Amino acid sequence: MPEEARFLSATQLLLTTLMVKLAVVAVVATMLVRFRWFRRLLLTERRAWRERLIFAFAFGVPVSTGVVARLLLDYQAADLTLAGAFIAGLIAGPYTGVIVGSLAGIPALLAGEFAALPFAIGCGFAGGGLREACPKEAIWQFSPFVFTGLHRRAWRFVRSFQIDWQVPLLTAPISLELLRHALGYRFTGRLFYLEATTPVMWVLTLLGVVLSVALPIKIWNSARNEHRLQEQEKLLMAAKVEALASQINPHFLFNTLTSVSSLIRSQPDQARMVITKLSGLLRRLLRSHDHFVTLREELASIDEYLDIETVRFGPTLVVDKQIAPDTLDVVVPSMILQPLVENSIKHGLSPKVGRGRLTIRSVREAGHAIIEVIDNGTGLPQSPKLDRASSGGIGLRNVNERLRVIYGANYQLKLDSTPGHGTCARIEIPELVAAERVTA
Repeated sequence: MPEEARFLSATQLLLTTLMVKLAVVAVVATMLVRFRWFRRLLLTERRAWRERLIFAFAFGVPVSTGVVARLLLDYQAADLTLAGAFIAGLIAGPYTGVIVGSLAGIPALLAGEFAALPFAIGCGFAGGGLREACPKEAIWQFSPFVFTGLHRRAWRFVRSFQIDWQVPLLTAPISLELLRHALGYRFTGRLFYLEATTPVMWVLTLLGVVLSVALPIKIWNSARNEHRLQEQEKLLMAAKVEALASQINPHFLFNTLTSVSSLIRSQPDQARMVITKLSGLLRRLLRSHDHFVTLREELASIDEYLDIETVRFGPTLVVDKQIAPDTLDVVVPSMILQPLVENSIKHGLSPKVGRGRLTIRSVREAGHAIIEVIDNGTGLPQSPKLDRASSGGIGLRNVNERLRVIYGANYQLKLDSTPGHGTCARIEIPELVAAERVTA
């Protein structure tokens, strides 16, 4: 017995060692799952040889280090030979279990524990064999709380004669621990084990080995579920952005065709010109399937739309662009400005008597890109809140919802309007340049 533990009874020492062992297991499992490449390995059940080797060495090296710590420092809680090899086989197959078992058994073999290597390899084969036999999802359902439902599982087996795979998953590490005790007792000094001499110590030992296996599986399964939820959220966001973007095209087309219809009788030549420009714009939209474009590309689309509106309004519509050069490569949601420009012309400038001015302004400030669409039109009848202003049409509602879906609830369309003087629609989004461009 170690000198520092001389005031502990054998049962207390065993309990302390097992608790520290569980802490070591949890730390190793948690550290590994923090690496993205390791989480990816957990997500797939069919792994190539390269992925199996990565898993084996990523998990086997900490297990082997624990054996070395036991041999050099007499730190018995760090020895995870049984649990490590069994888990590796259970998660990644028998050959992976053999590799991890070999990494754990070789240091003990070199220290004179000649039964350690074959026992560790056997644990890896046992875990791998059980993996081949049982459904893969049953493995991930194995948890430290499996004991709480044993009576229900036993009754279900008696009633329906169907195998509950949680029972073999529970009995396998227990059987391996009993085998280790038998071999360690038979070949003294040739195999390390935590000796149990009383019924309480036996219960603690067997409980400890089950928890040593179940705890990493529980941690890794939680990480798998979290990753899947994140992927589902990304897919949901992409679908929502797709749905919102698809609303813009027919809405824009309807309004433009309304403009064309007003020109057909009085100005047929201009109507033909508008149709030509509209076809060019639609070709651009059909060719592009990106949900995100650079501000330069977005402004090019706006130019085509403004060409159509300029034909309609003539010299009474003046367009002023105040675009900061360093904002041209900022990535923005596609078709995000067209509804704002259309809203300014239709509701602000169209009712105005005399010349109307539309200003598009962009700057970069404090890690954000700020884009404003300003008109000197009639303004809105009241000083609006966004929820009131955007409730009137699909365009502003769509812009606001897309900003919230893509960037979060803190990013919304802001309107500032003064009756008789005009309206400013302001978008502020996180700064992302084309080199970092991503899709939803």
